[in-house]
Amino acid sequence: MTWEQRVLEGDPKFESSQKIPNVSYHRFAQLIGLRGIFVDDPEQMGPAWDEALSSNIPVVLEVKTDPEVPPLPPHITMQQARNFSLSLLKGDPSERRTFSGAVRQALAAVLPSEK
Repeated sequence: MTWEQRVLEGDPKFESSQKIPNVSYHRFAQLIGLRGIFVDDPEQMGPAWDEALSSNIPVVLEVKTDPEVPPLPPHITMQQARNFSLSLLKGDPSERRTFSGAVRQALAAVLPSEK
């Protein structure tokens, strides 16, 4: 939710809303009879989605990501980019890391990969 607040409204990060329990969600899913898949390497995403989508039971797909890299939509508007930048200037505790992650993500979308 913090990213929506930051991109849509330009609000700074609200730390209290970012603390969630460190639970193994994929293992919990397995305990209750669901399929649980854990991904901590980007190379595993394709096979994990294939497994999840081919499952005949509900699936919990737990993906370990960097919480400081915003999930930018493929088509961000100038207003959203402005709001996001303003939110960082309002006192984000991880300002540099968040900004550099966003830049890397945006560049990866337009520059050829090393593969």
